[in-house]
Amino acid sequence: MTQMLSRATWSLVLRQGGLGMRGIHSPGGTAQGEGKMPPYTSYHAERSYPMPDEPFCTELSTEQRALKEKEKGSWTKLTHAEKVALYRLQFHESFAEMNRRSNEWKTVMGGVFFCFGITALLIWWQRVYVFPEKPITLTDEWKAKQLQRILDMKGNPVQGLASRWDYDKKEWKK
Repeated sequence: MTQMLSRATWSLVLRQGGLGMRGIHSPGGTAQGEGKMPPYTSYHAERSYPMPDEPFCTELSTEQRALKEKEKGSWTKLTHAEKVALYRLQFHESFAEMNRRSNEWKTVMGGVFFCFGITALLIWWQRVYVFPEKPITLTDEWKAKQLQRILDMKGNPVQGLASRWDYDKKEWKK
């Protein structure tokens, strides 16, 4: 087929026994003679598409078949448990179950903190074993000696450091 078929059209084709899901996906096999697929394989329901094309359970036990026959009668005669069982035959989850919070965030946060820990260990290892010692020119003693040398040489006496130093009082000008 050259044109794109909608989901409803595809479900109609699949229900009428045209192409089967196995016939579409398997190379060279046809699905006409294989019969119906096992239950739970083509069921698809989520919040954005809450009404699936097929019921959740497709192969029913004798108790479930009896419940389906009882469903055809008056619903006032059904108990709450039977109504829930009928709902579970048609749908996998209710909206409340679909919308419940998951604990997946704990796994994600655990992974993030694990990566932070590995990164911190890597940085620590590099600082201890890879990077060289701090150069002597970055120590406070060296910086003080360098400043004193610039002042003794009267470097840049018009606008630089030497212009802000009072040579008579041996302190910075105010």
